[in-house]
Amino acid sequence: MRQSLKAFLAPDPLALKFAIKTLLAGGLALWCALRFDLEQPQWALMTVFIVSQPLSGMVIAKGIFRLLGTLVGTAMSVVMIALFAQTPWLFLLVISLWLGLCTAASTTLRNHVSYAFVLAGYTAAIIGLPSIFQPLTVFDQAVARCTEICLGILCASVISATLWPRRVEANLDKQARATWLAGMQAARGEVAEEARQPKSLLAALGKIVEVDVQRDHAWFEGFRGRQRARALRVLSRDLLSLLRTARGVARQRNLLDSEDRQRLQPWIDELLACFDGEPDAAAMEAVRERLGEVARDPDLSNDLRYSLARCSVLLRKAVDAERSMRSVASGELDASAPGNLSWHRDWLMALFSGARSALAFLCMAAFWMATAWPGAISGMLLAAVICSLFAGRDNPSAIGLSFLRGILYAIPAAVVVTQWLLPQWSGFPLLCLALGVPLFFAALGMATPILAGTTTSFAIHFITLVAPRNQMHYDLAVLLNSAQGVLIGVGSAVVLFRLLTLSPNWLNRRLIAATCVDLGRLTRRPLAQAENWFGGRMADRLIRLARHYTLLPEQGQQRWQDGLLALDLGNELIHLRACLGNARGTLRKARERFLGELGDILEAGPGAGREGRLETLCLSLEDTLGKDKSGESEANRLARAALVQLRHTWRQWCRPEEKHGVA
Repeated sequence: MRQSLKAFLAPDPLALKFAIKTLLAGGLALWCALRFDLEQPQWALMTVFIVSQPLSGMVIAKGIFRLLGTLVGTAMSVVMIALFAQTPWLFLLVISLWLGLCTAASTTLRNHVSYAFVLAGYTAAIIGLPSIFQPLTVFDQAVARCTEICLGILCASVISATLWPRRVEANLDKQARATWLAGMQAARGEVAEEARQPKSLLAALGKIVEVDVQRDHAWFEGFRGRQRARALRVLSRDLLSLLRTARGVARQRNLLDSEDRQRLQPWIDELLACFDGEPDAAAMEAVRERLGEVARDPDLSNDLRYSLARCSVLLRKAVDAERSMRSVASGELDASAPGNLSWHRDWLMALFSGARSALAFLCMAAFWMATAWPGAISGMLLAAVICSLFAGRDNPSAIGLSFLRGILYAIPAAVVVTQWLLPQWSGFPLLCLALGVPLFFAALGMATPILAGTTTSFAIHFITLVAPRNQMHYDLAVLLNSAQGVLIGVGSAVVLFRLLTLSPNWLNRRLIAATCVDLGRLTRRPLAQAENWFGGRMADRLIRLARHYTLLPEQGQQRWQDGLLALDLGNELIHLRACLGNARGTLRKARERFLGELGDILEAGPGAGREGRLETLCLSLEDTLGKDKSGESEANRLARAALVQLRHTWRQWCRPEEKHGVA
């Protein structure tokens, strides 16, 4: 059976519980709105379906930030009407600018704060546009909208927390374990030098990013949820460090001669065995201790000793990651958690998304002013919603089409309910029956990821078109007029999204350019913050680079390799700074001079002929290391090996640039 049919005909028990909870919360919100005789009870019901999520922490988090965004948007709508009610064209221009600003902000931010900006953008349009004909009622409209939305959020939160509650923090241990296993397998693949396709590495990075989103939700579930969220930060940091170290082991092994490679191979085999199946921390710790003893053998070459030391470090980081994974389950932390993962931000892309959103709204505004068609107001409202939600996404037109499908399904369902069922039925129980059957199946679809977009759109627009209230009006012409405006508004936004697109290769070039800037900043950033700051940004960028990996020609696919080389450079730079952290006297001055000049080189980016400057810089620092008073200390020896890796990786990155230009 197809998954889309299975979701409705043979639903998962968890999906069934979610649908029942959502329907009960919606019924409670609608009853309260009708009982208190609110102006538009459908907003309370609609809010329940918007904020409903499978896990209680997600409902609370989404509800709180939806309320904050609504309050800001409401305040802005009142201000705009007060200032520009007499000049509609100027009012529409200001609304479009506000919409573009909120879209740009939501594009650069993440999770709940991003959602709050989305709400602030289209709430101003939802309240302000209908009030343009009656500006004196804008304050009443704002109060009514906030009251209805608060009622929906409250009902959804209460039902989610009391009926079959599923807490985010209770599932974090399972997700943390799955993420840890994915990271261990990706690390094994890097060390074994298996097929260098992005599949396993991307799977691990995707898991890290996904579980980091759940960490934000768990923060709203009390003290235990916050403890597990902090433990999850540590796990994300340790897994990112593990993946970078695994790549470092593979790079170092490639620099060995054939004899050293043969001597290293038994240890590599033993290391890989530790990562197979269910990795055992005790076994990894035992191998690490033996590796540490062998790595101190002065008869071995410096490159081989460094390779053994890197293998030992890899096992230590694997043990640390395993300990962090168990801390998520227990909620206990041995040390203070690091800060949040840092993410890639592109202000130029944010401005483009904001401009695209503002332009889509202005197109509908121009259509309304040219035709004076009252139904165009519905189109403008939907254009504002679509632009706020999707203009900053990578594929807004595809998401918009999914949203449009939900509207097309909602129109006939609303016609049947409003023109056939409700005129013959009276009373709240029969109203719940007429609304509940379609919305129940919509809630089942919302619990299935591949159907969530379409079914959520169906639920929202079905409620909007039926518009349940104490005094119902069953006018087919009004319903079809509103539906036509909605379709035009969404369709115009989708068309504009298709027309205003950017080349994937251009986007990838900007990602690499931003990575080069971050590599330069990595030479100056405090070492304690470097792991999360650089690791999170690179995880985000590698996922973005891989989105178009299979669609680009071979020349474009090289950007993915550029991203991996940048990841390797950053790892070696962090390791080098750690080795030279206790440098004194002349070596300390040489380190500061080296890092200052290295930052300028890395920020300029790779290019043909640029490898020579870094070679000279590294040789100068190696000479200072050789003259240092501490002589052949472990830190100095590891620093020299890291410099070799730094030069080798930079040469690899510079030479392919001759084929496809500078980032």
